[in-house]
Amino acid sequence: MTEPRPLKGMYHFAYPCRDAEETRHFYEDILGLPMVNCMLAERVPSTGEESPYVHFFFELGDGSYIAFFDLGGDEMPAPSPNTPAWVQHFAIETASLDNVRAMQDRLKEHGVETIGIVDHEFVNSVYFFDPNGLRLEITTRTEEPGFLQQAAAEAHDTLKTWTERKRKALASA
Repeated sequence: MTEPRPLKGMYHFAYPCRDAEETRHFYEDILGLPMVNCMLAERVPSTGEESPYVHFFFELGDGSYIAFFDLGGDEMPAPSPNTPAWVQHFAIETASLDNVRAMQDRLKEHGVETIGIVDHEFVNSVYFFDPNGLRLEITTRTEEPGFLQQAAAEAHDTLKTWTERKRKALASA
């Protein structure tokens, strides 16, 4: 019998932004996600340090949020120096491939460059960057019946294979 999972889902993902209004326009006016909360603060609640900021949230269809911090410096968030741009991204699910195509068309109408539609065998996705350099993915599930169960059954063995391969490559380098 499987024990209940105490972590039920994502509440929010937070990311820095250069300009709150620019970010609001992108997420609300282009992507269609409503801004549902915006908080001004002078101190960081978790550390107590004085650092004025605005923290604002956009609601996704499942009740989770993507949130941003504007720290007031008008600086773009710096990309990770040791990570390719395609690795760190936030994927947002939609109900159908038609919705993915419609979002891709909408993004292009607003001058946003897109990559895809990419067929990953279990999802089809379009990729793009927001005004802060955050890579986003709009995706829809396309897996065949049983795919996820098979992937779960193989996941630990696949990770073991990768770990061994990586160790050998690092040892020979």
